[in-house]
This record gives sequence, structure tokens and C-alpha cells, in this order.
Amino acid sequence: MKAIRDELLVFEQSPLYEYRTANKYFPVVGEGSHDAAIMFVGEAPGLNEAKTGKPFCGAAGKFLTELFESIGVKREQVYVTNIVKDRPPENRDPTPEEIALYSPFLDRQVKIIQPKVIATLGRHSMGYVMRRYDLDLELDAISKIHGKSFETAFIDDDNKPQPLTIVTLYHPASALYNGGMRETHKKDFEILRKYA
Repeated sequence: MKAIRDELLVFEQSPLYEYRTANKYFPVVGEGSHDAAIMFVGEAPGLNEAKTGKPFCGAAGKFLTELFESIGVKREQVYVTNIVKDRPPENRDPTPEEIALYSPFLDRQVKIIQPKVIATLGRHSMGYVMRRYDLDLELDAISKIHGKSFETAFIDDDNKPQPLTIVTLYHPASALYNGGMRETHKKDFEILRKYA
């Protein structure tokens, strides 16, 4: 993880590097247990995250922590990261080019942590992770497959397949814009209880 952080600090080929350095932001590598059974993957850092270098530390992060607690999980038991490790300007969605540039870092994190479950947070994360782990045929609109699990595998450093469950979840920020989503999130999170 330290090697990943060091590479991200000088990741000049990223179109977000100049924006990050001009604003004195940090890359957001991720945080949590390196032995986590569950790895949560969001899309890209927001302003609070870029200022602190910590993932999901703003209002959406507070709600995410509440969701962890709803299934009896402490935040430090899981690993939380994003696909894109630098903040896009004005919190816009990450572009396909940015996802392609940063996703190899995420792939390395998966190999380091070897989670049993990757829980995707939001449609960009869901789209990348499902395609990456050969679930293209299962991919649908997030409104249709949120709260569902899909069985697949990843190839470890010994070139052996390791079982992997992908769980597709809405991004916690959606509950900040639509209070009615809070219950949907809590219901969807229940699927993770058996892995905790």
C-alpha cells in the first residue's frame, strides 16, 4: 500500500494531478484493515477527502459508518477506497479515461487485501468492478441490481483463482439528496451481514 501511495503522489500522467497539486490536495489511497473480508469501493474523492487524504470522511462517510454499524461492523474492520484516487474538479463524475488510468491501483489493492467481498458504492464503481471480474452479462442499471450479490473470482499473485462476491450498492451520498433512500441503503446493507 505504501508503494501505491508513493506512486500516486507523483502520478503526473493523470489529468487530475495538476488540479490536486495546485490546490494542495492529497491523493486518497484508502484506509482500513489490510485483512478485511469486505472491501468497499467508491468512485472518487470529494473535497473533504482530498483535503485530508481519507476516504469517505464527509457527510456521505458519516452515513456510510452508520450503515456499517447497522450490520454490526466497525469501520476499522473493513477497507474503504475509491477507483479514482484524486478528486475530479467540482465533484464531477470520473471520466472513463480517469477510471482507466487509476483502476490498476485498485486492482493491486484487491490483490493485497484479498477480500471475500467487494461492495461497490455507486454506478461507476459497479460498472468497473463488474466488468473487471467478468460479470458483464449481469450488469444492469443500479436501480435494478442494487442490494444484490454476484459470485466470481480474482486471480491472486500465485495465479490461482480466489472466490469473490460482488455486492452492488447505491452510493451513500444518494441518501443525502433523498432522505427516502436511507431505508433502502439499510435494507441493501443487510446482505453483507453474513460476511462481517
